[in-house]
Amino acid sequence: MIGKPVKSSRIDGHVHEIYPNDLNPNDTVFGGRIMEIADMLGAACAKLHTECTCATVIVDSMRFLSPAKRGEILMFFVSINRTWKTSMEIGVKVVASAGAHKPSRKVLSAFFTFVALNNLNKPTEVLPIIPETDEEKRRYEEADIRRQERIRLAKAKEAALKAKNNDKS
Repeated sequence: MIGKPVKSSRIDGHVHEIYPNDLNPNDTVFGGRIMEIADMLGAACAKLHTECTCATVIVDSMRFLSPAKRGEILMFFVSINRTWKTSMEIGVKVVASAGAHKPSRKVLSAFFTFVALNNLNKPTEVLPIIPETDEEKRRYEEADIRRQERIRLAKAKEAALKAKNNDKS
């Protein structure tokens, strides 16, 4: 199975201007609004890679690093870090800027896992991703570490639940 390079589905600098309906009482953007946009762009990135509808399975390690404020512009940077059989990890970085001559700052970093769906809404195989740059290769390796940790935690949780149920018997 031939793969696709990361750059073929990357979304670089999608712009969202902050409007009053994006703001909470502190005059900063609702975190859920940023999450919503990140999820939609993650799904678009996944679809660009797979040419299928893709559904969010996991939102992992979402970190709000700085508040976004009234009058700022948000820029979203989205790319596939790694693919597996039917799923893929999408990395999202959000940067806020108050203008061309003012410093920007990182607002959010997150990892989303999407699964590709066929026309029957069943998981379908995806093409491998081909990391080309040193950063893409690093993100590729780190994605598998995160996946292995999610699997380990799920197994530990399942074992604890099984032990708890056996104690009740």
